[in-house]
Amino acid sequence: MCDVITIGSATMDVFVESDDANIVSVYTKNKKSEFMSYPYGAKVEISDFTSQVGGGGVNTAVNFANLGLKTSAIFKIGDDIYSDGVLESFKDKNVDLSNIIQDESLSTGFSIILVSFQGDRTVLAHRGANALLKKSDINFDAIKNSKLLYIAPLNGDSTKVLDDIATFAHENNVFVCFNAGSSSIKKGFGYLKQILENANIVVMNKEEASLATQIQERPDTREVKYSDEPIHPDVKEMLKKLKVRDYQIIVITDGKHGAYAYDGEKFYLCPVFDGPVVSTLGAGDAFASTFCAALGRTGSDIGKSLMYASVNSAGAVSKFGATQGLLTFEQIETALSQHPEYSYKTV
Repeated sequence: MCDVITIGSATMDVFVESDDANIVSVYTKNKKSEFMSYPYGAKVEISDFTSQVGGGGVNTAVNFANLGLKTSAIFKIGDDIYSDGVLESFKDKNVDLSNIIQDESLSTGFSIILVSFQGDRTVLAHRGANALLKKSDINFDAIKNSKLLYIAPLNGDSTKVLDDIATFAHENNVFVCFNAGSSSIKKGFGYLKQILENANIVVMNKEEASLATQIQERPDTREVKYSDEPIHPDVKEMLKKLKVRDYQIIVITDGKHGAYAYDGEKFYLCPVFDGPVVSTLGAGDAFASTFCAALGRTGSDIGKSLMYASVNSAGAVSKFGATQGLLTFEQIETALSQHPEYSYKTV
């Protein structure tokens, strides 16, 4: 029996950094967008290059195992040089791989991550086998015998299994944490609501939450400051709309502004835990999966669990690669003890 089963993507990630990259900001009346750009038609020199195994299914499985939970992973890969790299990366990670699906007719997911000098990234993703997960691929007995099912973002045809697995887990008293991806969100709130209804924890970033709820954070309202009124009223409305069941906890991450949570009674805000930023890839996976695991560690203390998640997310972004900087619970608690001023707020 596993403590947790993760289901999501597995990719070979190639990180590319160039000093010639530019960050371009574009403003309209209601929106600000930022783009990474390179000189058109030029040969661009690469200043740094490395490769790592990643994807939401991989990143969260590694994190749960690193936090001491007995972990199994469900993801789909091909039979190629990239799948060899994926499997090799798990040799020292203490993750059960008996539930993965390998199809020699498919290619393993592959991504090129363009890293900016600010630490943010743009991802060029080939989904491959990740987009072709079928219901018949899933070991439902393994899900039934686990305590927690963590659903990382899925894409393409793989989204068709989400409703079935979330419903099955809920009906068998398995705790469900759902980290919604853009492919599911773009199907509309009516589709998403079916999955939300079976999830105990729902995690999205602010852009995803805005897309899912069709609620925009209006730029003409006063700037949100942690020291003042900490949560923008439009974000509060997003949290309320996403909460479709009494037992749910909704979490929205907001980059440098921290993260928000709502349990139906209180709104929570946890600021970012300060630290160096090398690459933000994997920050969301680290945050969401740590929050789910920390609820068990802290006796369902939402505010404290947000703090745990923020510390581990800070660890993840401090190194190149989505899993290289992940911390154990003991390391997280040591970091918190060294920063007694760090805390969360409730509204």
